[in-house]
Amino acid sequence: MASRITSVRRATPRDAKRLTRLVRTSRAYEGPYAAMVAGYRVGPDYVETHRVFVAVGPDDDRLLGFYALVLDPPELDLIFVADSAQGLGIGRLLVAHMRGEARAAGISGVRVISHPPAEGFYLSVGGERTGTEPANPPAVMWDRPEFVIPVG
Repeated sequence: MASRITSVRRATPRDAKRLTRLVRTSRAYEGPYAAMVAGYRVGPDYVETHRVFVAVGPDDDRLLGFYALVLDPPELDLIFVADSAQGLGIGRLLVAHMRGEARAAGISGVRVISHPPAEGFYLSVGGERTGTEPANPPAVMWDRPEFVIPVG
C-alpha cells in the first residue's frame, strides 16, 4: 500500500520546478489535452499561497505526486501522480490527506473540476458528480466533469 512506502509533506517553493515538470510531462495530458499543460507553471508563489502537499518516496524524496487545496472557495485545484507511480495508490493517499486538511480547516466538501479521463478516479474516491464545467477556449477546449468530494 502507498502509505507504507511514501510520506506526504508540505511542498516548499524549492519543489516548484519538480511540480511543474510533473504537470508538463504527465501522460494524462497527451494528445488533444497536451495544449492545456504545455506552458503550465507551478511557481514558488503558488506553493507559498496555497496548501500544496507532495507524496515522496521514503528513502530518496522522489516526487510521486502532489495536490493543491484552495480553501476559499474550497477546491482541489491540482492533483497529479507521476506516470511511474500510477496504480500504486498515490492518488488515493493524496485524496485522503486532502480530506484531512479540509476537515481541519472546517470544510465539509471540496469542489473538483476534473480532467475528463480522471472522472472514474473521482467517483472511486467518493466524489459526487454535480455538473459539467463548459469548455473555455482557447485554454480548455472540452467540457469537464465537476464533482464535490465530501470531507466529513
